[in-house]
Amino acid sequence: MSHAPKPEMTPEAARRDHWQMLRYMAVNALYGALVGAAVAGALIWLNIGAVGTHIVRSTNPLLATAIVIIPFALLFGGAVAASSIALLPYRRRFRR
Repeated sequence: MSHAPKPEMTPEAARRDHWQMLRYMAVNALYGALVGAAVAGALIWLNIGAVGTHIVRSTNPLLATAIVIIPFALLFGGAVAASSIALLPYRRRFRR
């Protein structure tokens, strides 16, 4: 299978392309973080594993809530960002 050589990009076009890639990954990471925070919120709200009960009974419920939500948001955000890197649309751009 023969592919045509990739055309040369001007520095401005390459810079614009890099910003588009970063924006694409950032939006996906933000989406994943929001989903992770929602999952953690559901975990607390549904009191799965008595997490909600432990948070309510803690001396600092705001800190306890953050300790549950932040790792979920980071984990989901990282997973979605990694999958967005794997699915970057570069192969389609130069396919004939």
